[in-house]
Amino acid sequence: MSQSKFWLRASGLVAVACLNYTPLYAQEVGGFDGNLDQQQGSGTYAGQQQGGSSDSSQQSGGSYGGQQQGGAADGNQSVDDRPRANWNDSNYGPVMNSQNPAQRAQYANVAANAASKDSGPTDPDLLPPFGGNLFNGGFRSKASDGLNPGYTVKPGDQITLRVWGAVEFNQTLTVDPKGNVFLPGVGPIRVQGTSASALNGTVTSAIRQIYPQQVQVYTNLQGVQPVGVFVTGNVQNPGRYAGTPADSVLYFLDQAGGIDNGLGSYRDIVVKRQGQVIQRIDLYDFLTNGDLPEVQFREGDTIVVTNRGPAVAVTGDVQRPFRYELKNGESLSGDMVTKLSRLEPGVSNVLLRGQRENGPMANYMPLSKFADARIETGDEVLFSADKRNETIVVQLQGSFYGPKRYAVPRNARLGELLNAISVPQDMTSIKDVSVIRQSVKEQQEIALKDSLDRLQQTYLGYPSRTSKEAEIQVQQAQLIERFVAQARKTKPSGRLVVARGNGIADIRLQDGDIIDIPESNDSILLSGEVTVPQAAVYTEGMSALDYIEQAGGFSPRADKGQVLVVHRNGQVVRADQTAVRSGDQILVLPKPPTSNLELASSITQIMYNIAVSTAAVLRI
Repeated sequence: MSQSKFWLRASGLVAVACLNYTPLYAQEVGGFDGNLDQQQGSGTYAGQQQGGSSDSSQQSGGSYGGQQQGGAADGNQSVDDRPRANWNDSNYGPVMNSQNPAQRAQYANVAANAASKDSGPTDPDLLPPFGGNLFNGGFRSKASDGLNPGYTVKPGDQITLRVWGAVEFNQTLTVDPKGNVFLPGVGPIRVQGTSASALNGTVTSAIRQIYPQQVQVYTNLQGVQPVGVFVTGNVQNPGRYAGTPADSVLYFLDQAGGIDNGLGSYRDIVVKRQGQVIQRIDLYDFLTNGDLPEVQFREGDTIVVTNRGPAVAVTGDVQRPFRYELKNGESLSGDMVTKLSRLEPGVSNVLLRGQRENGPMANYMPLSKFADARIETGDEVLFSADKRNETIVVQLQGSFYGPKRYAVPRNARLGELLNAISVPQDMTSIKDVSVIRQSVKEQQEIALKDSLDRLQQTYLGYPSRTSKEAEIQVQQAQLIERFVAQARKTKPSGRLVVARGNGIADIRLQDGDIIDIPESNDSILLSGEVTVPQAAVYTEGMSALDYIEQAGGFSPRADKGQVLVVHRNGQVVRADQTAVRSGDQILVLPKPPTSNLELASSITQIMYNIAVSTAAVLRI
C-alpha cells in the first residue's frame, strides 16, 4: 500500500471512529475480553482467517490482522501477465503479438471463425418499437365535436344565427355547396374557409353592410359534416372510418387497430387528398414532445402508414428496451438516443456495436462521450451501469451506539467496522455477532428449491406392480406433495455464520449487509416437537435435554435423535455436540410419517436444512 493510500485509509477510519464517540462505560466490539482474540495496544480487531497464521507486517498501523484464504503465493512462479485483449481498441479482440508468429496465426484463425458466424448485435426486429403501446384504444373512445377555434367552415356545416336590433332573425342555416349561407334582406354570405373563431366577425361585417346601425349578431357553429377517411398501408385493419374533420390522425389510426409494429413506420405517416400529399407526420414528435400537426380532414382523404424505416436496438439498463426507427438516410446522435431511452439510475457506460464499411464495430465508452456518437441502421446501443461504486452501505441491528447505517469502502472487512462500533457494556452478546446477507438468502432459496424438486422427481411416478404397492404409493405421493407445499412457503433468513471457534471470521463486507449485534438475553426458546413449547429462563449448566424435560418432554411425534441448538450467531449444532448458551433456541424435529427409510431420510435432511436456514421447525 502506498503512503498516500495508507494515510487516506487511516484518516477515513479516524473519521468513522469520531462519528461513533460514546461515553466511557461503552466497550468496543473489537476489544473483547471474553473468548474472542484481541490485539493489545492498538485496540484493533484481530479476527482469525482461515488458512494459517497472519503476516505480522499486516497488523501494524491500525489495520486488522488475519491472513487471506489460500496461503502464500510461490515467489518463484512465473506468471504470464500479458493482456489477452486490447480494451483500448473499439473492435474487441485479441492483442496481436508481433514477437510470436504462432500466436498471431492462432488469433487470425479465431477471428476468421468469429467472422463466419452471425455474432453481431441484437436484431432490432426482436424488440418492440418505440411507441408500440400508443394504440391501445384510447384515441378512438370519443370523436371530436369539430368545434375547435382553428376549424374552417365547409359545405354541409350548420350555423345558428341570431340577429336583433334594427332587424330580427333567429335560424339555423346550412352552408350550401357553394360555401354560402343565405339571409333574407342581406343575401348570400361567403363562409367557406372561414375559421370557427372568425365566423362571427365575417357574418357581422356582411350584415352591417346592409344594416349599419343598431344591429347585434351572434353566430354558433352548431354541427359539422361528418367525413369518411380511408386508412391503409401498414395498419392492423385497413378500411374506411367515419369521423369529423377535426379528429386527429391518431383517432383514425386507432380506429384501424393501430400501426403494424413489425412493418409500419412511426416516423413517416402520409395524409393524401386527391392523390396529393398534404401532410407528413412523425409520431416521434408526439411521443417525445406532444407535438402533433393539425389536419382538417375532408371526405375521401387517405392516411397511409408507410413501410418501417431502418432501426437501431436499445438494450441494457433501460426501463424498457425498444427498437428506434430512423428516417431514410438519417442517423441518430448518441444524445438523441439517450433522450429517447428511459435509462435506469446509475447508467455510466454505453456499448455501441454494429456494422461499418470496414467490418464489425464495437465501441465501449463513458456515457458522457456517447452524446456525439453517430448511430446508424442496424446498430445496438447497450446502456450499462458499469461504474463500480467504491463505497458500499451496510446496516447494523441489535445493541449498539450510534447510527445504524454506515458508508464504508468497498473492500472494508467486518472486523474493521466492528472496531468503529461501540456497544453497551454487559448488555451485548458480542460472541453472537452474525451477518444477514441477500446473496446467502438467494443461495439458500435455490438450494431448498433444488432439494424439493429432487424429492418429487425421485419418489413420484414410480410404477407399481401390485395393488398394495399402488395404495402405498398414493399415500406416499400425498405425503410428499403436502410436505413440499409447506416447505416451499418457508423463507430462509440469509444469516451468514461468522463465528470461527473463539473468534469471528474477518469477512469482506458486501453492499446491503446487515450486521446483527444481539442484546444479551436470559431466555431459552423451545419449539418443535416438545410437549409444551415455551420460553424458559436460562440456567447455567443445564443441557438441551434438561430444558426439554422441564417443558414436559418430547411429543409423540418427536425424533429424539434430531434435537438442534440454534445459537444466536446463526450456528445450528446438534444438542449432543454443544453447550446451551443464554438466548439459544432448542428445536426438536418431527419424525417423518413414513416407513420408507429412504424417503424418511430425504425428508429429515430437508427439514434439517430448513431449520438451519430459517431457525424454525416445519410441521408435517
